Amino acid sequence: MKKIIMAVVALIMLGGGGGGAYMYFVSTPAEAAIEEEVGKHAQKDDHGSGGHGDSAHYEYVELDPLILPIIDEYGVNQVVSLVVSIEVADAAAAEKVKKLSPRLKDAYIQDMYGILNRHAALKGGVVQVDKLKKRLNKVSRDVMGEDVVHDVLLQVVQQRPI
Repeated sequence: MKKIIMAVVALIMLGGGGGGAYMYFVSTPAEAAIEEEVGKHAQKDDHGSGGHGDSAHYEYVELDPLILPIIDEYGVNQVVSLVVSIEVADAAAAEKVKKLSPRLKDAYIQDMYGILNRHAALKGGVVQVDKLKKRLNKVSRDVMGEDVVHDVLLQVVQQRPI
């Protein structure tokens, strides 16, 4: 009986070690997608400023973190956390963004909640940052006006499965 128990324990330990090695050395589809996106953005940065010109004269307003659940037919399966900064031309525009930031965050939450839950911004379980940024830019310009917001900068995009 002791030999059987020892054999089972040895098999469990080998299986756990093998599983751990697999998880450590083999990247998941989500990690591969993230690495691909990082590579694309690095190539854009190598070819110039990415369409942003000289950013020395812009001001930045950082908004409070946004936490959005991703809900499927079984309930909440992920939580996405975003930290967004708004790039504006001058101090007056920065004050306007600060003053209207509750309205802006509300518009972000309403728009992103629907988009993320329909998985339109997801590909293989990974948030598509470029689509997310385009949506945030559109919402920002709708709320603040075309002449106020220059760009939306994503400071943090974090996904956490539940």
